[in-house]
Amino acid sequence: VQLQASGGGQVQAGGSLRLSCAASGRTYSNYAMGWFRQAPGKEREFVAAIWWRDGRTAYSEDAKGRFTISRDNANPTVYLQMDSLKPEDTAVYYCAADYAVSMHTLTFRSAYKHWGQGTLVTVSS
Repeated sequence: VQLQASGGGQVQAGGSLRLSCAASGRTYSNYAMGWFRQAPGKEREFVAAIWWRDGRTAYSEDAKGRFTISRDNANPTVYLQMDSLKPEDTAVYYCAADYAVSMHTLTFRSAYKHWGQGTLVTVSS
């Protein structure tokens, strides 16, 4: 699976951005797609995940209520709509995919074999 992330940019606090992750390369109907982020000097952390087959979603506590993950099976692309952005959301955002992700493992980087390049999100105060 090849993943191509896009949509990052600079926005003021309280604003919105939508990130996209285009998938290609093989059948991924059994895959889970995740978004992670890495702020300067910090570990890469889980943000959200969605399963292609049934659309189940999961979010980090920080993302709940502000971010929405969705999928477009026709493209196929996964989106991360980010609203009410805060300066602490500033990070490089990565999309990831794997078929073996479960509800118990989805927050772990090691659960995902395939990664896209990052896209930078900068939120100014």
